[in-house]
Amino acid sequence: MSGAQDYAIETVIRRFALLNDAGRWEELADLFTDDAVFARPSAPDRPLGGRPEILAAFRARPARRARHLVCNTVVTMTGPDTAEAFSYSVLIGVEAEGRGSLSVGHFDDRLVCRDGAWKFASRRGATVIDRLDLGAGRAVSS
Repeated sequence: MSGAQDYAIETVIRRFALLNDAGRWEELADLFTDDAVFARPSAPDRPLGGRPEILAAFRARPARRARHLVCNTVVTMTGPDTAEAFSYSVLIGVEAEGRGSLSVGHFDDRLVCRDGAWKFASRRGATVIDRLDLGAGRAVSS
């Protein structure tokens, strides 16, 4: 695997987190192939099928104040235009009443390179620690 491929794949994974936090759903959905499968860490047994369904699910989600952190990503090339990746995911959120929460999980990804761009063919998340209460805090900005 070349360093450029590794970097391009990890950039797609990080971009997903940034677009998710920014509520930029159309751009987020464009990170997936037309026939992709996506299972949220909070609903691993209810996968979404296809880019339109993925986009609709994100649009339907209520607004929230949260930040996703992605780390320990390991990329394995499975072919010239295919790869698998594993990443830990940390979600830090602030509930309406000001209480903070922390969730930890991971993503198992399958990616394909089409027309020079890496996209998720499959993204399956799982939660290991769900909404650990961090107590009351003060959000500085949104």
